[in-house]
Amino acid sequence: MSVVQAICGCGRERGIMGFVVADKRSAESVSTATHTIPIVQVRSILQGALHQGYAPEPLLRRAGISPGLLDSSRSRVSQHQYARLIRVLRRVTRDELWGLCERPLPLGSFALGTGLMVRSQTLGEALRTGFHFYHLLLDDFVMRLVRQGDTAYVRLLDQRPPDPRQDYAKRTALFFTFGLASWLVERRLPVNRVCLSAPEPPEYTETTRLFQAPVAYGADYTGLSFDALWLYHPIRQDEQSLARFLRRAPTNLLVKYRDEGRITERIRRYLRRHMAMRLPSLEEVAEELRMTPQTLRRRLREEGEGYQTLKDEVRRDAAVDLLGRPDLSLMEIANRTGFSEPSTFHRAFKKWTGLAPGEYRQTVLESLENQ
Repeated sequence: MSVVQAICGCGRERGIMGFVVADKRSAESVSTATHTIPIVQVRSILQGALHQGYAPEPLLRRAGISPGLLDSSRSRVSQHQYARLIRVLRRVTRDELWGLCERPLPLGSFALGTGLMVRSQTLGEALRTGFHFYHLLLDDFVMRLVRQGDTAYVRLLDQRPPDPRQDYAKRTALFFTFGLASWLVERRLPVNRVCLSAPEPPEYTETTRLFQAPVAYGADYTGLSFDALWLYHPIRQDEQSLARFLRRAPTNLLVKYRDEGRITERIRRYLRRHMAMRLPSLEEVAEELRMTPQTLRRRLREEGEGYQTLKDEVRRDAAVDLLGRPDLSLMEIANRTGFSEPSTFHRAFKKWTGLAPGEYRQTVLESLENQ
């Protein structure tokens, strides 16, 4: 399958909807604590540029992403690679939604809209202010805040016949609404349910993990619901904290308001601390968390996870990120991710991503050298 077929199937720079994307990392940083991003998100975000006639391969290479990754549904990219791709797409399309909508979203829109919202007294007032602002800029869909009894609904309603580009634009707008609302009140907004008008994709998109709520596909609208009492929660931010927020986004939206109380997140943190050693058994993790192995297995099942899957994900995410470190050899990366033999690491990484670690790293480092 070609790159084009794969896409059709589905200093600092201002980045996602006006965010500042920090692209450079300290050589001393150990970034194994970040989740990686499934390749389906890369395919989706490229749709706008592809619609405008841009070839995807040069865009991906400029972001340090091998075009060959698109041919494997198992592939992942690091948050740093994804941030670079957003920067590239923004420069090319001159659009804060990367060509996904019929009319470009002017550069700087997010910063301006967030500046208006931060002056609100309550979350409900802030959301209404933000939705009114974007109604002036977007023709493809309109965002509404509705209260019905004890439940508040954010709904994104189509203004034209939907297509895959618009579907991803709505999903992006919904995620940033959720992340921004959590930042405004300094608490993770507990979402009751997520609705997506698009059909369920054949590949796992991690939407459930992002929102930590049930997801319904093929719904009448795209949106989410939460307890209406949150509408009256006071805004905890101001213009000074807004400046810091824009400097650190989007990482603070992806990480800061993750539910660290979930058993899966607690296990991930524990495994990362033991990455370079023999990863502990489930029984050892249960002892660390002061629960029985039976209770731990039950808690993992309730969150839809398995212990072996968690171990593989932590190793995979660390490997994807560390392969962007030119100061580390493949042997060192294998050791840091808990593999005693490079050959074992090679087989595992190719199973995870569909690409050999050396080939994956070559494209990443070539991109870094050209920046």
